[in-house]
Amino acid sequence: MRRLNRKKTLNLVKELDAFPKIPESYIETSTSGGTVSLIAFTTMALLTIMEFTVYRDTWMKYEYEVDKDYTSKLRMNVDITVAMKCQHIGADVLDLAETMVATADGLVYEPVIFELSPMQREWQRILQNIQARLQEEHSLQDIIFKSAFKSASTALPPREDNPKHSADACRIHGHLYVNKVAGNFHVTVGKAIPHPRGHAHLAALVSQESYNFSHRIDHLSFGELIPGIINPLDGTEKIASDHNQMFQYFVTVVPTKLQTHKITAETHQFAVTERVSSKKMTSFF
Repeated sequence: MRRLNRKKTLNLVKELDAFPKIPESYIETSTSGGTVSLIAFTTMALLTIMEFTVYRDTWMKYEYEVDKDYTSKLRMNVDITVAMKCQHIGADVLDLAETMVATADGLVYEPVIFELSPMQREWQRILQNIQARLQEEHSLQDIIFKSAFKSASTALPPREDNPKHSADACRIHGHLYVNKVAGNFHVTVGKAIPHPRGHAHLAALVSQESYNFSHRIDHLSFGELIPGIINPLDGTEKIASDHNQMFQYFVTVVPTKLQTHKITAETHQFAVTERVSSKKMTSFF
């Protein structure tokens, strides 16, 4: 009895149809009808794929909140070339909490040639053109954020030539961990030495005729290092007109969290203003 009831139930479900079908004897197939059906199915498939692509795309949504994490350290990524020999300059950080961060642990002093090779100069020209477009069209920053995780690094490429003259500049690159308070990162004449009242540099051992604060900033960023994101000072080049010329950059850092369907990262954006003076001072950053 149960088997009979099951068969009756299955037959009833199979025969149940809210939309009555046309008998096959009334249907006449044709080439034009098949073509229309094929076009309709292709169009529906394309629309489905396009909608799925839009669904997977990343849309930039900005939310602002106060950064309450004051105890953690902030990573500072540096790649700067100064037109002076490495034994003549030193770099360190001094913040409002009178905390001095030495460079021995995170920064590397590398003797290099200040003049760029043709390929490096072309790389810098392209980067400067991108920076100019970003200042005019701020919406391009969203595109950079969205494509950052697929892009290559923005670091200066290695030289492709073999220069005959020796190194005349110093490349300072690496990273530091600083406090989340106002501070001063500077590159100046002389190596840094500890001092009870702060810090000092052995500038007296370097002749003033050797001062040359012409420099390039190939990369400067804060937080997690994310390849592909172009920061405001990347590609900057300044040429000093005299020995006493000083370059200063005033930076305001804002923590930023990037969240996409592929990756979540914490980085920092920053705004910058600059000032150039010819006082008898040797700091440039």
